[in-house]
Amino acid sequence: MEQIEQLQEQLKKQEKLASLGLLSAGIAHEIQNPLNFVINFSKMSDDLLKDLTEIVEDNKDKLAEDDREEMEDIMTDLKENMAKIVEHGERAIDIIQGILLVSRGKENEFRPVDICKLAKEYVWLSYHAMRANHKGFNVSIHEQYEEGLPQMMVIPQDLSRAILNIMNNALYSVWKKSQNAPDDYKPEVSIVVSKQDNNCIITMTDNGVGMNDEVKQKLFENFFTTKPIGEGTGLGMNIVRDIIENKHHGKITFESEEGQGASFTFTIPITK
Repeated sequence: MEQIEQLQEQLKKQEKLASLGLLSAGIAHEIQNPLNFVINFSKMSDDLLKDLTEIVEDNKDKLAEDDREEMEDIMTDLKENMAKIVEHGERAIDIIQGILLVSRGKENEFRPVDICKLAKEYVWLSYHAMRANHKGFNVSIHEQYEEGLPQMMVIPQDLSRAILNIMNNALYSVWKKSQNAPDDYKPEVSIVVSKQDNNCIITMTDNGVGMNDEVKQKLFENFFTTKPIGEGTGLGMNIVRDIIENKHHGKITFESEEGQGASFTFTIPITK
């Protein structure tokens, strides 16, 4: 009876998550339209600023030196500001497209993907989500992405989910350790994406609470979780293994020592 009740509770959570997924997709779609306007009008304003710069340059002899220098300073600041608007607007668009891809992507559809870009995006999504849920928490994130890594044929919505799951666990682990750790403890999480032979290697490491032998043995079992009720479903790691090993024909390995942290590695064959 206890197992049945637990399964019922997990199903309720999954139904809630499915509803949240649909809601997120709707919100993301609605936000994308005004963001496109912001980016487009910023680019148009930049073109107008170039025209204005040419006009000022053609008439600089007619302007007082102080006025001309002030105008040039203002135009330089405006150009930098608009470049920042475009840069951050396009980053927001990338995030939204990622959300839409996860929520409505065709199941098991392989697409060419920049793995480094995908990994970086979801590492920072996980970070900001953790910060939103735990006010005042911070962590040092170390990133190392190999340059020139070719695009790979992967299922992007699934691989992003796997990276997000491991990062969520890593951040939760360092947050949990920080609750009772000495003042000199510095939470750290690192991600390394590289190429070895014909494989893409993604390694995520933390210096959090780590795992004991019992947790290691049960790590990939359905409904097994070390998180409090309501914070974990116990399905994540099994899903991650299915994504890496069954869908992408790769391998997931991990190392962990209780109290010292954990390291997870995805080894995925590079297919083009």
